[in-house]
Amino acid sequence: QVHLVESGGGSVQPGGSLRLSCAASGFTLGYYAIGWFRQAPGKEREGVSCIRLSDASTYYADSVKGRFTISRGNAKNTVYLQMNSLKPEDTAVYYCAAVNGATRCHYSEYDYWGQGTQVTVSS
Repeated sequence: QVHLVESGGGSVQPGGSLRLSCAASGFTLGYYAIGWFRQAPGKEREGVSCIRLSDASTYYADSVKGRFTISRGNAKNTVYLQMNSLKPEDTAVYYCAAVNGATRCHYSEYDYWGQGTQVTVSS
């Protein structure tokens, strides 16, 4: 059974950093895509960053380019989202998700979801 668990959320001041982790179990990541999505109150869930594990190709939303980095851990069953230079508008619940063969970093294409972790950026 596919299982995803996020960790690493918290509260930081503007300009700070956090690293989110997504630990996957129940399947082999090899041909999957892993995505990080976020949802703020009253807003649609948006794709922040996605990685296709077969070739390590990545996608970043324009709002996070140059600040966030998605990567696969050495343990091979973990994907990270390094978030630097955080802004108040990054405040949201962050979810990791997985799918076998996604072509877009859009929540509608992802089948498996973690429970989410809160990120709050405030002074």
